[in-house]
Amino acid sequence: MGVLGLQGDVREHLRAVRECGLDSVLVRRAEELAEVDALILPGGESTTMSRLLVAFDLMEPLRVRLAEGMPAYGSCAGMILLCRKILDGRPDQRQLAVLDAVVRRNAFGRQVDSFEADLDFVGILNGPVRAVFIRAPWVEQVGSDVEVLARVPEVAAAGSAAGRIVAIRQGSVLATAFHPELTGDRRVHQLFCEMVTSPVGCK
Repeated sequence: MGVLGLQGDVREHLRAVRECGLDSVLVRRAEELAEVDALILPGGESTTMSRLLVAFDLMEPLRVRLAEGMPAYGSCAGMILLCRKILDGRPDQRQLAVLDAVVRRNAFGRQVDSFEADLDFVGILNGPVRAVFIRAPWVEQVGSDVEVLARVPEVAAAGSAAGRIVAIRQGSVLATAFHPELTGDRRVHQLFCEMVTSPVGCK
């Protein structure tokens, strides 16, 4: 499994995949992308990652692989890149547009507004997932083929984030607004690894 190694929480995702029992490698070039059977797009800064995808000649090869059905998982900035439309993005920001969803960039506010919550997550057992949101997006709209996996709980502490969509899946593509790579809980990564290794998981 590849982890896009241009910017962001790269090492954390590499470690998480290995702890789930799969090999993980850095992807920075088109020839490296061609060698992997799945890709994680890490958290980081979405506009920077967009520019680097173009600079490293990865944008179009990655679009082709995704169109061919390669499984992908994006966390935070990775989610932004995977969605078809971004709100509050930069004019020069480019999308991979593989998820039929509209995402709002930096919806949770600035770095100082980082937020944590326990989420009920469809497909994950044994209790809620602790989610860390850092300058995170949320999803404002999804198409009919997109499955909503998690929302921010409707609690007073969540403020305007209450009820917002923060995890989605469409076919073989998974995305979360939060950073599971920053916790010791590997269940989100395990879910993605199962999507990659099980034909049933990628319907």
